[in-house]
Amino acid sequence: MAKEEVTPMMKQFYDLKAKHPDAVLLFRCGDFYETYMEDAVTAARILGITLTHRSNKGRTGQTEMAGFPHHALDTYLPRLVRAGKRVAICDQLEDPKLTKKLVKRGITELVTPGVVLGDSALNSRENNFLAAVHFGKSSIGVALLDISTGEFLVAEGTPEYADKLLSNFSPKEVLVVRGQKQRVQELFGTKYYVFELDDWAFTEETAKEKLTRHFQIKNLKGFGVDHLKAAVVSAGAIMCYLEQTQHTQTGHITRLTRIEEDHYVRLDRFTVRNLELIHPMFDDGKSLLDVVDRTLTPMGARSLHRWLLFPLRSVKDIQQRQDGVEYFFKEPEFRELCQDELCKIGDLERIVSKIAVGRVTPREMQQLRMALESVGLLREACIHASNKQMQEIGLKMDACKELHDRILHDLLPDPPALLNKGGVIAAGVCNELDELRSISTSGKSYLQHIQERESEATGIPSLKIGFNNVFGYYIEVRNTYKQQVPAEWIRKQTLVQAERYITQELKEYEEKILGAEDRILSLETKLYNELVSTANQFIALLQRNALQIATLDCLFSLAEVSRTNRYVRPVVDDSMQLDIRQGRHPVIETLMPPGEEYVPNDVSLDDKEQQIIIITGPNMAGKSALLRQTALIALLAQIGSFVPAESAHIGIVDKIFTRVGASDNISMGESTFMVEMSEAANIMNNLTPRSLVLFDELGRGTSTYDGISIAWAIVEYLHENPRGNARTLFATHYHELNEMEKLFSRIKNWNVSVKEVNNRVVFLRKLMRGGSEHSFGIHVARIAGMPGNIVKRAEQILADLEANNARNGERPRMEQLASADGKKNVQLSFFQLDDPILKQIRDELLGIDVNNLTPIEALNKLNDIQKILTGK
Repeated sequence: MAKEEVTPMMKQFYDLKAKHPDAVLLFRCGDFYETYMEDAVTAARILGITLTHRSNKGRTGQTEMAGFPHHALDTYLPRLVRAGKRVAICDQLEDPKLTKKLVKRGITELVTPGVVLGDSALNSRENNFLAAVHFGKSSIGVALLDISTGEFLVAEGTPEYADKLLSNFSPKEVLVVRGQKQRVQELFGTKYYVFELDDWAFTEETAKEKLTRHFQIKNLKGFGVDHLKAAVVSAGAIMCYLEQTQHTQTGHITRLTRIEEDHYVRLDRFTVRNLELIHPMFDDGKSLLDVVDRTLTPMGARSLHRWLLFPLRSVKDIQQRQDGVEYFFKEPEFRELCQDELCKIGDLERIVSKIAVGRVTPREMQQLRMALESVGLLREACIHASNKQMQEIGLKMDACKELHDRILHDLLPDPPALLNKGGVIAAGVCNELDELRSISTSGKSYLQHIQERESEATGIPSLKIGFNNVFGYYIEVRNTYKQQVPAEWIRKQTLVQAERYITQELKEYEEKILGAEDRILSLETKLYNELVSTANQFIALLQRNALQIATLDCLFSLAEVSRTNRYVRPVVDDSMQLDIRQGRHPVIETLMPPGEEYVPNDVSLDDKEQQIIIITGPNMAGKSALLRQTALIALLAQIGSFVPAESAHIGIVDKIFTRVGASDNISMGESTFMVEMSEAANIMNNLTPRSLVLFDELGRGTSTYDGISIAWAIVEYLHENPRGNARTLFATHYHELNEMEKLFSRIKNWNVSVKEVNNRVVFLRKLMRGGSEHSFGIHVARIAGMPGNIVKRAEQILADLEANNARNGERPRMEQLASADGKKNVQLSFFQLDDPILKQIRDELLGIDVNNLTPIEALNKLNDIQKILTGK
């Protein structure tokens, strides 16, 4: 439909929609946000609202429409964003009452999955990152911004490192230069919402101009990122995007922080998934974060999430955190104070961001005041603590007493959530406001007072005060008493039996009372904005408070889980030792049935005596749990936590690699074995002497001999690797690998033991020295509910296979495994070996002297066999 054919309002819609064609446009019409055409269809589907149609007068066709009340924006907007939609919010820029023309409208905000500020669209316990990825000449730059908290992070490195960052930070939106969306998806997968920007947004010149102007600096050396060119370009692209989405109030983005890879343990996305650090693999499962998260503030929850994904590598930093955790054990009064006060603070970090963008509500400002009271109490307790880390936390806090007192003085104790509801500013702040409120609330009594006063002064008993829309307030006097009316009264209306008058006092009062409500709202808005402006000056201090509170909350959380789950403080040093005594799986032990306890185990690894442990044992005995618990204990130790064990000595680990569990990716065209090999290759190519490597059932996705060969070669490589002896746990059903202990000095065999009682298997779940030769797979099938006749038949076949295998190492002929009655439905052979053609081929093959066969003779013989098969 041509623009000249539409109404002025729809022309306005088309013009605004053209600016953001890829976004759902919420078009404000009076008290509703309307969507039209394709946007209406999309909105109706996602939001579950009614899709209607409007006829186009004088033209063919209809226009789809769907809308919702403007006050429901906070309900519907998050749904659109969570569905991966970009949303352009078009508001009325002037009061419709004050114009006779078409109301001026404009796009006031572009909300995208990565740029959202509303609480209803955010998870308070998770960050909401926007990422930008730039492919530099020699490395990939990654920038990450959470506009709701002000965190702005940059890093650059290999594709594998970029993948790790994206996987760990889980950005809701990824920006790339136009034309590179497919490349991003090929490298990092299709799970990210990718948006393309013009190439000018990804240039060094643009980045330098945007960043130096925002931070008001000459160069980026102060942030230590000036040499990270690809990362800086990515950061500049994010600043361009904020401008494009009209998020220009960014005073809370106060620093650019480099993610220093050398400071943290490397956990690739396979390891994060396999160890179930953040999310369980199954819906009814439990992650490590679920177990250790006892935080009481949203900032603490987000920080602990980060701590788990970025364990420390500095012994000093780890020990400092351990000291902080231990202090909660030693000082129960301090722990109780933190427990009482932390839960009162709320999301200080996001309140600060809302102050910066001018979106903080009166109720959130009052929450800020209460938070500052708790900050003051915690600050004093930390400063006077006998622990160095607590003292440092306390000294970095600031109770912002001036701001606290200002909020206390200016705001009512329980203000509404929205400023336009009124009742925000306290009494005594503004004399005019107090007077207007008095007029507004005591109008009837004031008029009654005037009426009584004038009646007494004039001697007119029937005098009364009224109001009409023509000339406002008036005094009505019956004709009987009009001779007693004072000369200064002005007659405005004559009735049959009465006269109506106005006075100067009534006119002044009328002006006050009629404009009181509007004036009250205007004054409250002005005074509140002045308060927000004052709070703006404290942003840096408030952000520092939020960071310290988050750290304190994380330490409190780790102390709480350690206290309730009987964790101990591990020894963490620079040795190559990994010695865990009576270790337990931190997640599984919380899921045990009542009355049943988790069976602990010892694990010891080093680079001299026992570098590689090959663990054999039955299915369901607990091999996988043992591998995972070893990695989780090392990881917990390096985030500064206590660990589930009787004792633990953890020599610093720099990388944790896991190849644990089945990871089919059929939808991407990758088989179990392909995924296995990809993950194994990633481990082999990135090993270091300080790596901790966990392999579980490697090679089971292919044939037995292939699997054994690959597993043997990998274990041998780990042992002989000239770059260093990575500590390794290798769980396997390939009992042939037990032979490696005889050939390699640092490989040791262990097994998870079982006991057979009355032909039944009892899982002891204890790790014992030596290898195991049985998998008890048929027993597992029995307890899993497999029909009894199948289990019985499997036992017969197993007995035959073992008996045949014992004879000179010959492979059993499959026809021997057929059931006694010879029924074809249980025949395992693909060929009938009494087939005359097969016998003829067998005889031909047996008659060949391989040692004296020439290549030409071999080809001729193969041709003869082919003729036998085809009958030609």
